[in-house]
Amino acid sequence: MSELEEPIVAMPEVVADSLGEYLRAWWVRIKNGDSGVLPILAGLAIIIVIFQVQEPVFLSAGNIVNLLTQAAVFVLLGLAEIFALVLSEIDLSTGFVAAVGGMIIAELLASPNNWPWWSAVLAGLAATAAIGALQGTLITRLRLPSFIVTLAGLLGWEGVLIWLADIDKGAVGGVVRISNSVVYNLVNGNMSPLAGWITLVVVVGLYAAVTVTRTVRRRRQGLSAPPLSITVATIAVVGVVGVALVVVCNVNRGSLVPLQGVPWVVPFVLAVVLAWSWLFARTRTGRYMYAIGANPEAARRAGINVARVRTIGFMMASLTAGMAGLVYESRLGSIATDVDGGTLVLYAVAAAVIGGASLFGGRGKPVHALLGGVVIAAVYNGLGLLGVSAAGQDMATALVLLAAVSVDSLVRRRGRSA
Repeated sequence: MSELEEPIVAMPEVVADSLGEYLRAWWVRIKNGDSGVLPILAGLAIIIVIFQVQEPVFLSAGNIVNLLTQAAVFVLLGLAEIFALVLSEIDLSTGFVAAVGGMIIAELLASPNNWPWWSAVLAGLAATAAIGALQGTLITRLRLPSFIVTLAGLLGWEGVLIWLADIDKGAVGGVVRISNSVVYNLVNGNMSPLAGWITLVVVVGLYAAVTVTRTVRRRRQGLSAPPLSITVATIAVVGVVGVALVVVCNVNRGSLVPLQGVPWVVPFVLAVVLAWSWLFARTRTGRYMYAIGANPEAARRAGINVARVRTIGFMMASLTAGMAGLVYESRLGSIATDVDGGTLVLYAVAAAVIGGASLFGGRGKPVHALLGGVVIAAVYNGLGLLGVSAAGQDMATALVLLAAVSVDSLVRRRGRSA
């Protein structure tokens, strides 16, 4: 084969007109260092097998549902950090921004304010978005390092969290409770089994319609699109995974009273992942974020308003952190001033990087945060079932993070040499 005939690393949907060509192009990408999410999927499979062998209850219906609710906070924190990492930046304030948002929501829900749940949630998320916009403005307009600005945010927003609790007469010991509210039921409440099936059918149907329509339209216009067989296979996989999830969640997990159905937090997190995936892949702002993360100077010369896009990125990071704070307080039924925001931000970075996002910028997708969050939750859940101490769980998570970063570095070097 001559040099001109050498296979090039391209998106399979760009060069493929059939299933066989798609698979061959996909294999070429893997050999040249672009393995996508395969390493993390393989690692997750190994983790599941190990824990299932050691503790057969790991894959029981009750524990799977518990694992999913545990993963929700990690996933949302990772999603928040994705916005900064894609821009080749870092956000160290994520943990306490989440706590501040959660505290605002809880105080507005509690007496004597007694706001409707939806208005309290909107107010809390708006506050976190404003925090992100402020930090982004400081970084872009004053040209301050994101590390310093968000480190100051980590310290400053912890002080704001304590101040918010001090001015609330109902915060006993710095704790504000949200039991018996819609927000509490986000994690602790479940959809009915029938509602779970109806939601699955609607979601998969909409996904299939949008995906097939888009693929057919792009093919007719002569644009890149995966073969129809790949599209159908993808829809089938999504359907099978969805059916498995609903079946597991609909198993009665209660001992004294019936407990079944998909927790509300699961579709909530999936909806956020899908929305942010659309933002990154289908909007001009999302594509600009990738361009800036890969080469900010080239992006500026191309006419991109780098300062504005960076500010939007930090605003979206803090908004998503606010969602994580909402889930965090829902799971506990309260929010307190002793939230360990420093540890939460480490989970945020770990979830994003373990899932496949790059620390070097320009590469990262919401699905990476989803996978990374599930991996962290699986490690903590499995080690907890085995009776491993918190210290051991932290060390195991650290090893997983190191392995993920090592794989990322090796893949980048292999891609450059290829």
